[in-house]
Amino acid sequence: MTRHELIRQIKTKRSFLCIGLDTDIDLIPPHLLDSEDPVFEFNRQIIAATADLCVAYKPNIAFYERRGVAGWKSLQKTWEALPKDCLRIADAKRGDIGNTAKRYAQAFFDQGTSGLGFDAITIAPYMGHDSVQPFLGFEGKWGIVLALTSNAGGLDFQTIADEQGVQLFERVIQKTNTWGDTGNLMYVVGATRGEAFATIRKHAPDHFLLVPGVGAQGGSLRDVCKYGMNADCGLLVNATRSIIYASNGLDFAEQARREALALQQEMERELLASGVL
Repeated sequence: MTRHELIRQIKTKRSFLCIGLDTDIDLIPPHLLDSEDPVFEFNRQIIAATADLCVAYKPNIAFYERRGVAGWKSLQKTWEALPKDCLRIADAKRGDIGNTAKRYAQAFFDQGTSGLGFDAITIAPYMGHDSVQPFLGFEGKWGIVLALTSNAGGLDFQTIADEQGVQLFERVIQKTNTWGDTGNLMYVVGATRGEAFATIRKHAPDHFLLVPGVGAQGGSLRDVCKYGMNADCGLLVNATRSIIYASNGLDFAEQARREALALQQEMERELLASGVL
C-alpha cells in the first residue's frame, strides 16, 4: 500500500483506526475453542465486523509464535483474510544485523518465500542502519521504527538527553530520516506521551506515526490529534484490547464493532476539525 493509497483510505473511511490482533487463545470466547482453528476463527469474525471502520490491522507476532507451527498457520490464514484496502502490519519489532534482517524482511514481506506478504513491519533500530535498511528495500512496503514507546520502561533510555539537550528518541528520528522517506518509513509513538508529539513533528512533520496506547492503556485521542495530526492526517491510531476483548460471549464480534465504531466516529470528528476532510 502506497502513501497515496493510505491517505485515500483514511479519507474514504473517515478513519485512521488500526486494530491490533493480539489474539490470545487463553482470552478468546470459550465457544470458539471447539473450532478447527480458534485463533483464526476469532480473527476472521473480528475482521468481518470491523473492516469498514478501520484502515489497518496489526497482528502482534508473539501471540502466534508462542503456539509454534499451529500459530504460524493461524497467522498465515489471518493475513490472507485481511482486507486488501487496509494496511497489514506485522508487529514483530525485529532488529538484527543486515544478513539476518534481510531474512526477517523476506519472512514477512515476500509471499513467494514464506507465504506472507504484509505491507509493513515494526522495527527496533538499536543496531543501526544495516538492521533497518533491508526492510526499506521492498517496493511498496513500510518500515515502522520504534521511536517513543508507551511502556513504562521506554523511559529508561528513550528520553535520555545528550550534551545539546537532544533526547535519544529525537536522534533516532533524525538519523533514520536519512535512510528512508515518507513513502516507506513510519514511527511508533505511544499515545500516552501526549505533548511529545509536538517535538516529534519538528523532526518528522510529514511521516505517518503508528500510535498505540489509546483505549485500554489510557492514551488520549484528542491529545494525539492536537499535537500529532498533519495535513494528510499522518496518524494510525491503534486500539487492541478495548475492541477485540469488548465481550467474551457469543456477541464478541458485535461488541467489537460497537467499540470500533465509537472510535471511528471520534476520529471522523477530529479529521473534520483539522480540515483533513
